[in-house]
Amino acid sequence: MQTLEVLIKKLWEDYSSMSKQAESIHKLLIARGEKVINDHIAFRTFNIPKVGLATIAKIFIGFGYKPNGEYHFKEKKLYARHYEHPDPNNPKIFISELKLEECSADLQKIVKDLVAQVPDQLTKQWDFCACGVPWKPVSYPTYEKLLSESEYAGWMSAFGFRANHFTVYFNPLKTFKDLQEFNEFIKKSGYKLNTSGGEIKGSPQEFLEQSSTLAHPVEVKFADCTRTIPGCYYEFAQRYKLPDGKIFTGFVAQSADKIFESTDNRPKK
Repeated sequence: MQTLEVLIKKLWEDYSSMSKQAESIHKLLIARGEKVINDHIAFRTFNIPKVGLATIAKIFIGFGYKPNGEYHFKEKKLYARHYEHPDPNNPKIFISELKLEECSADLQKIVKDLVAQVPDQLTKQWDFCACGVPWKPVSYPTYEKLLSESEYAGWMSAFGFRANHFTVYFNPLKTFKDLQEFNEFIKKSGYKLNTSGGEIKGSPQEFLEQSSTLAHPVEVKFADCTRTIPGCYYEFAQRYKLPDGKIFTGFVAQSADKIFESTDNRPKK
């Protein structure tokens, strides 16, 4: 059945099977009596029309989502948009894409060769954003080459099209006074946080505070070997009221820039 609920369930099952820490943290919160609400789901892609931001967005627009904020990440060479559903109980969707024209000729060639392997029909499917890796496995040296220039491109080559992260919406939680106390709970439970830009990115003055775990290590079969590399992470977001009394539903580019680095703990050979 092609429903938003079915798609989100499929995305979560794929994501939590790769990010065991997310599944474990989710269960820890449930055990505390919390109701876990997902703030947003994030996706990565390349700015090639066949697989680009608009192609993934079309899936969610078909389920009633509307485009909202735009974001630019100059250093990481990314452009992003977020989308919201008329029913606020549905998670926001955050889609970013790598601007290939700003990357090296070598990186562009590798990525274009990967995307050329993606069947046109696959990109038209309602669940394309959950298809995983639609190209032949890259070699580990190719992954490292991409990684050295763009961690984002390296991640995409290894993991393809799937949820990069889900996000716990902090506001409905009842057993924590603030995000800092929540972070202490996460650390005491044995999980490492992304400290790039501080454990908490953003501020009440920006109407959004975010933190995240470091990406869960995943064993990936490359064309020439098997290696354990950073996979997906779990994010946490606390939102504040705007002057008009409404909860801020957007994102802060400077904070999101640091959140991207949750997957940037380099692989060990």
